[in-house]
Amino acid sequence: MEKLNTRNVQQDCERRQGVFDGQRRGQRRDTATSHDGDVESGEELGSLKPNDAKKHQKQQRKNKDSNRDVVSKEVDQPGGRLQSPKKSKKKNLPKHPEDEKIREGTSKCGVDVQMLSPKPPHGPSNANSPADKGKNKGGRGSKKQVFDAYMTSEEVSHGLKRGELIQNEFDTSCFAASVTLFNSKYFFFCSQDDTRDIFLDGIVARNRALNGDIVVVQVLPREQWKVVRSDTDCEGASESDTPTVQTAAKKTKSTPSSAVSVEEQCSDRDEQNNKYQNISGSINTLVTVVYIVEKKHSRAATGFLKHLPDKPFALFSPVDHRVPRINVPLADCPEDFSSRPGDYKNTLFICRITDWAADSNFAEGRLAKSLGQAGEIEPETEGILIEYEVDFSEFSDEVLDCLPKNLPWTIPPEEMRKRRDLRNECIFTIDPATARDLDDALSCKQLPDGNFEVGVHIADVSYFVEEGNSLDVIASQRATSVYLVQKVIPMLPRLLCEELCSLNPLVDRLTFSVIWTLTPEGKILNEWFGRSIIRSCVKLSYDHAQSMIEAPEKMFSAEELPPVDPMHPIDEVHQAVLNLHTIAKNLRAQRFLGGALRLDQLKLSFALDKETMMPQGCYIYQYRDSNKLVEEFMLLANIATANHIYRKFPELALLRRHPPPKAKMMDELQELCDQLGIKIDLTSAGLLHKSLNTAFGDDEYTSARKEVLTHMCSRPMQMALYFCTGVVKEEQNFKHYALNVPLYTHFTSPIRRYADIIVHRLLASSLTEVEKQASHCNDKKALSKKVQELSSELFFGVFVKESGPLDSEAMVMGVLDQSFDVLVLRYGVQKRIYCKNFLSVQVISVFTLVEVQLKSDDAPLKYSAVLKRPEDSAS
Repeated sequence: MEKLNTRNVQQDCERRQGVFDGQRRGQRRDTATSHDGDVESGEELGSLKPNDAKKHQKQQRKNKDSNRDVVSKEVDQPGGRLQSPKKSKKKNLPKHPEDEKIREGTSKCGVDVQMLSPKPPHGPSNANSPADKGKNKGGRGSKKQVFDAYMTSEEVSHGLKRGELIQNEFDTSCFAASVTLFNSKYFFFCSQDDTRDIFLDGIVARNRALNGDIVVVQVLPREQWKVVRSDTDCEGASESDTPTVQTAAKKTKSTPSSAVSVEEQCSDRDEQNNKYQNISGSINTLVTVVYIVEKKHSRAATGFLKHLPDKPFALFSPVDHRVPRINVPLADCPEDFSSRPGDYKNTLFICRITDWAADSNFAEGRLAKSLGQAGEIEPETEGILIEYEVDFSEFSDEVLDCLPKNLPWTIPPEEMRKRRDLRNECIFTIDPATARDLDDALSCKQLPDGNFEVGVHIADVSYFVEEGNSLDVIASQRATSVYLVQKVIPMLPRLLCEELCSLNPLVDRLTFSVIWTLTPEGKILNEWFGRSIIRSCVKLSYDHAQSMIEAPEKMFSAEELPPVDPMHPIDEVHQAVLNLHTIAKNLRAQRFLGGALRLDQLKLSFALDKETMMPQGCYIYQYRDSNKLVEEFMLLANIATANHIYRKFPELALLRRHPPPKAKMMDELQELCDQLGIKIDLTSAGLLHKSLNTAFGDDEYTSARKEVLTHMCSRPMQMALYFCTGVVKEEQNFKHYALNVPLYTHFTSPIRRYADIIVHRLLASSLTEVEKQASHCNDKKALSKKVQELSSELFFGVFVKESGPLDSEAMVMGVLDQSFDVLVLRYGVQKRIYCKNFLSVQVISVFTLVEVQLKSDDAPLKYSAVLKRPEDSAS
């Protein structure tokens, strides 16, 4: 089978459900997880009444022509059939909700397999097809209208101007957990002003929008607004979690309770307060989707096929239950699917939605590819990449033709003359031991007056990526490298990533340098920007640098370190690391005294078998002084660059802002902490940081409670965003909340981020181009982070299956009516535990320490957490 081409497709802003349904709590929003310290910040209706076969066939013919222009991916076999995958051991698979409710005559699947054409562009023209407006105007044989027709673009424009309509992203991370199932009835919509909960009552109100789409909603009359209380949190749920809905007139008062027994949880739903969630007991504005501005969701999904006897189509059930079930032509299915459907029970497929008519609960789509057996790492990984629009194809010959031809490549003499020559300086890199794309290097030289000359030297990728050529185009489309547990999907060809641009030791490399004169306390006395040439004297890992920091008096031998340039003795490198560490500590202390915030969440890492790349172990990544050293100087360089390019290009600078957290969620978190007697100040980034780092001791319990509070505080945090300074008019909105600085950008990782290349160039030709690319980089960076998290979850699921059951201490994060959420401290994962899974009575409250066991479920790669009985823990 050919790889599915994922270029030129829409952006997808949703997390894939189904691999770890119970674990997911939305996108993690750490306020500083990258080495440069920036924020990397957590349905189906019941079937319609049956229609007879004739009506179905008529409707099928009616829509055949209109469906010819929808996207469809190529298949290898004649007639468009997929190859039969290799058979392997059968596994039990999760059923899509309401699979048993399938009835006859619910599809209009009539797409001609041979009629393939490119995917139409997005926007109002294709989001609001005229066919939607007039498709079901009555007449003989017409089907019942399920969804309202979309407004016209003119109606939407007038409605937005008059304030009658609201435009925003349809983002399920803002929703009640019930939206994680497509057949759920109630979910929320994030308001832009953060002053109210916007509520959609049922899938009909959602009107075929999918996660990530930019939609316009209409506010319904106030008498229709409702009060919703749910026993789910806002970023994950199981099928059994169902919200309670009341009209505004029937709102009831809930009773606060911070600790209840499991027995009480199971028997008395009304007594439990859900204050730690965002949706408990408040009146919510009721709206309905009237227009899709941009279909950002990829409309691609992984899932399973179900055979429907005597039907010309099969039913595709997505693993992600937020995506509707899809009717696909039998011609797209493997040749023997109709005769041997059981052979494909465990086979994972990719399907892409091509149409979703206003008169159908089911979407229509085309089967693009058979991935392989569910539960295996490679098919699951490929499915994640395709769903999230990650281009993992090989670089084309046209792109590779843009690379230097004469290898080994050397710096041309004319380029040497243009740059500051730093090759004789003691410059080195500090990176993870396995890193091959070395973006940044450091130098530190003590001056006669006691001050220091400190340099940050960044790979000059823009020298090799000429603006506008094929290499530049593909790099701008990919926008970022994507880091999975077992591999990297690079933004640039490996010749650049790992060789010509990578600051490898003992070779000459082109760089862009920032060099300061600093006092030992970190005060900047002088600053220089410019293009340079360096020759790194050694490639240090974080472990090497940490060893130097922890043993300042030790004389390291050559055997203890990687090869070092003879021009620079080991003790010279050692002293430079110690000096950088001293300055970094002072810079860090000043940043936090000045009001900066860092929320470090537990990060799971894996030990992989070198042959099979299967997980052999896992551990919590330790963030140490060597990491902090690098982070401080990357932050200093990014801040300095932001100020420099804003002065030079006040209308065209590409900066990165971090909006403040959502006020409503922060108020609710403050109320919860007050109820629990936890002294924490959420009024600013600095006070929050101080509260988290001074109000808790170092014992095991308080450390665990700090981890839980850190997770809670990350939920209201918003994502940092790239922007063009000419578009955001108010300079106060440029601010980076977590770093507490007025200007910030990304300059230090051009090998893996296209935004950094733009910053390096400072050559953007127009305001529109810069802002458009900023938006695209935002989308791709968010998707990259989600894919990275899903890769980690995939490997952990395999690890639990192969090595489990796993025992660990856990701390309660939230108490619900019939379940509670815990942070599993040994592995840094969040899980939900249900009362029905155990019988013993135990008092459960937020911050209660419990013993849990993680064990694999029957479904592929799913695992659950159960509470261990006290007597089991003791034994």
